Amino acid sequence: MKTTSILAMGATIAALGSGGMAGAQSRPNTSNQPIGYGADSGELTPTAVSLRGRAEITQGQTRLRANAIEGTRDASGGLTRIEATGDVYYVTPNETIRGDRAVYTVNNATVTVSGDVILTQGQNVLTGGSLTYNVDTGQAQVQGGGAGANAGRVRGVFYPEGSN
Repeated sequence: MKTTSILAMGATIAALGSGGMAGAQSRPNTSNQPIGYGADSGELTPTAVSLRGRAEITQGQTRLRANAIEGTRDASGGLTRIEATGDVYYVTPNETIRGDRAVYTVNNATVTVSGDVILTQGQNVLTGGSLTYNVDTGQAQVQGGGAGANAGRVRGVFYPEGSN
């Protein structure tokens, strides 16, 4: 599989969600924010949370939405790992990541989205088989995937600042 770092693709998309490198340095630590959740139905136990139907996890200004979300809780009741399946969307104020499945690991502040991944930032679009996104830095890495002539390839369209 081919791996591409979005940050290495040039100034066009120098720092996801920041509008530039200076903005990336002032990015709030989303992973330190409280985690809220909701759904049409759910179950909460001392070690897990299970959400079904319009399931949603929010943290700071980010949102993870899917058909179903399963979470693992630690001894204090905090979520440590979240797995979302079916029509997954991870949305920040500046990006939207869509895929079939996502795993959010709270302790390292990363979301890994897989299955026909589409990342949009304004007009910029990037597609691949899986994407790993750091919620605190906005840095993302995408890997190719899929079938047919584009198997294993990362594809995208990037617009320079100021273009329409």
